[in-house]
Amino acid sequence: MNRPSKPRLEPVHSPEDDVAALLAQTMTNNAEPLNIFGTLAHHPWLMRKFLSLGNQILSRGVVPDREREIVILRTGWNCQAAYEFGQHRRIAAEAGLTEAEISNLAGGDAASHPWTSQDRHLIALADEICDDSCLSDQTYAELAKSWDDQALIELVMCVGYYQMVSGFLNTFGVALEEGTPGFPTA
Repeated sequence: MNRPSKPRLEPVHSPEDDVAALLAQTMTNNAEPLNIFGTLAHHPWLMRKFLSLGNQILSRGVVPDREREIVILRTGWNCQAAYEFGQHRRIAAEAGLTEAEISNLAGGDAASHPWTSQDRHLIALADEICDDSCLSDQTYAELAKSWDDQALIELVMCVGYYQMVSGFLNTFGVALEEGTPGFPTA
């Protein structure tokens, strides 16, 4: 399906005081909020809840950063959310994923890269939930060998959260910030 070629909602640039405080929590290195947050600022109450769950998954979760980023990137790819994939490329690299691994997550078959067994199961998790909103018994059993109940819940919630994020980004045509890559090119 085609994505909007321009934003359907422009990011908020002159926010009210309560929204300014929310956006202050999302500043980048150039002292500007990312476009996703400027767009979310049109609904401050929902933005607060969104940031709370997102921060829990990104900063306070039990799943290690590298494994979390495998799940997020693959979910972003499955949802064809160039913004999501682009923003997480840097985070994934900081978490230890190589450029080859990041590129493989953008459409590559898990078998075409020397992923560990655990990594392949994480990719299957994102693929299966994005495809059918449910894990197969086989994938669940394989993941349960390496992850406890809390981590399994977090992994499933991570896919669901980033499916929601991707749907938001795609629907509103949120534009990538200048200098942020989207999907890898072949």
